[in-house]
Amino acid sequence: MSWYKPADVGFAARTKLADLGQGARLFLRLVALFGPSMKRFGLIRDQVHFLGNYSLAIITVSGLFVGFVLSLQGYYTLQRYGSSEALGLLVALSLVRELGPVITALLFAGRAGTSLTAEIGLMKAGEQLSAMEMMAVDPVSRILAPRFWGGVIAMPLLAAVFSAVGIMGGWMVGVLLIGIDPGAFWSQMQGGVDVWRDVGNGVIKSLVFGFTVSFIALLQGFEAQPTPEGVSRATTRTVVVASLSVLGLDFILTAMMFSI
Repeated sequence: MSWYKPADVGFAARTKLADLGQGARLFLRLVALFGPSMKRFGLIRDQVHFLGNYSLAIITVSGLFVGFVLSLQGYYTLQRYGSSEALGLLVALSLVRELGPVITALLFAGRAGTSLTAEIGLMKAGEQLSAMEMMAVDPVSRILAPRFWGGVIAMPLLAAVFSAVGIMGGWMVGVLLIGIDPGAFWSQMQGGVDVWRDVGNGVIKSLVFGFTVSFIALLQGFEAQPTPEGVSRATTRTVVVASLSVLGLDFILTAMMFSI
């Protein structure tokens, strides 16, 4: 006895393709609204404050403890090879290249992404978006676009804060706790970190993750079923899909950056 019918498989595939098409159309529309959104920069500024400023606490605390752990683990590893003076370089490269953008994106998806999805989903459930359309107000231009570009702007700023605080945490453990020479710590970092190749790659990753997480959060909220259960499932999908997308894109970007 067959567990499925060919018609069911075709319907499911067609539905997924339609969802992908709608998502692509929404993404292109949000990108095209960059100019009109910047004309009303106050809306974007409010979203940068909401998404970025309110995420500073978890970003700074996480960055500090990641710097602590990275410095401890790095010191005991480098000590085996007599290279403990290069601890500053190890901490800086790990943070600006990889850990800063990736962990910031994961935290951003868990804190700000779920907030965006729940906010848009509740607006849809309360028929606020439909009411705006009835009043000839485009909800994509007025509601989604400022939140999208606010997330794109906030992500690199949060990643920079994460990396800076993580480096300070590594300095506290390496210099103050372990006793590494502070001059060697900073000189190795200054001589080994390239602004364009290392810091620039981290900024590019942060921008890509900002686009990805913000879009996924808004798409899930915009397409959520207008019920409490639908909003709850959309919020859960935001965390899962955004986290997996960040990790997958990180591998692709890293492979491309180091192959150039």
